[in-house]
Amino acid sequence: QVQFVESGGGLVQAGGSLRLSCAASGRSTYPMAWFRQAPGKEREFVAAITWSKSSTTYADSVKGRFTISKDNTKNTVTLQMNNLKPEDTAVYYCAADRRPFYSGSYYSTADMAYWGKGTLVTVSS
Repeated sequence: QVQFVESGGGLVQAGGSLRLSCAASGRSTYPMAWFRQAPGKEREFVAAITWSKSSTTYADSVKGRFTISKDNTKNTVTLQMNNLKPEDTAVYYCAADRRPFYSGSYYSTADMAYWGKGTLVTVSS
């Protein structure tokens, strides 16, 4: 069983920055990812990072603005979000992939085994 402690959400003006953190317990060697869900929309992939080589994958909508990173010693994954836009407003979820040692670049909600409770990010215009 994996448990997450997510933090860092909040309200920010367009163009601002936020940093989300996810501390995971009970699991390693699996990719970690961030997804988001805006009101009335389906949950969508944002970014992912593999545990062994720290290979990263990003949704096109956040490339160049968001950066995912990890600290293996603390089992923590961080999402640095810069130049935020109103369309980034959503609940952001930390997730652990179900595929051990996966090193590819395709991630979907069906590939995730565990989910955090989510943290709300609101970007005002």
